[in-house]
Amino acid sequence: MIYILSKLIPLLLLPLGLSLILLAFAFIYQRRILIISSLAILWIFSTGIISQALLHFIESPWERKRVYSAPIANSIVVLSGSRHPSPGADQIIEWTDPDRFIAGTELYKAGKAPQILFTGGMNPFYPGVLPEGEMYLKEAKLLGIPSSAMQTTPPLVNTAEEALAIKKLITKNWRHNQKPRVILVTSAFHMKRAKKMFERQGLEVVPFPVDFKSTGRWAGSRWKDPIQWVPNTNSLNSSTHVLREIMGRIVYRAW
Repeated sequence: MIYILSKLIPLLLLPLGLSLILLAFAFIYQRRILIISSLAILWIFSTGIISQALLHFIESPWERKRVYSAPIANSIVVLSGSRHPSPGADQIIEWTDPDRFIAGTELYKAGKAPQILFTGGMNPFYPGVLPEGEMYLKEAKLLGIPSSAMQTTPPLVNTAEEALAIKKLITKNWRHNQKPRVILVTSAFHMKRAKKMFERQGLEVVPFPVDFKSTGRWAGSRWKDPIQWVPNTNSLNSSTHVLREIMGRIVYRAW
């Protein structure tokens, strides 16, 4: 029930849900201002210029770095969130974005840590899908990473559970008094909250953000791109992801 509420309640406060609520009240109370407000919310958050500004904000101050720039650590931790169950009798799980997995395996091959830890993220409403960590173990083995250098957590559903489960995996095999250092690999928009969650478990966290959604300023000014000023569903989706992440930071006090 808590999982369901954590997914449903934010939907009411995000642009699409809030716009629908305003339209419902406009119908009930016959207020034109509510209709205008509803349309304004959709228009604003559906433009690329706004969604990109929000993405730059949520992904700040992170920048995409090359693997060799990462320091040596005790473990590489790769968070879930990159697979999708595709239709078909063969039950193939496709990538939504492989950046986390690719970066994690590259870090290991570069000798940045002696072990790589995956998290077993799963959706409780998809009981037929394996936890992502189990899929990653199979994929990494195909890339030549030895089974002895990899582990995954039990099934879990959110970042707080991931941090606790990783701590248990690390401290179970950790024999030193110093704080274990982990290279944390996750999407840039999610990194600040994830870093806080892991630090609260007593781990030293080296962020290695990937899967950037904002455009690098070196590519050119987005202000000059006319497409950025036209409302579209992709920009609305991006804005929604940012606002949802902001809600998560507020709830978990992870600024």
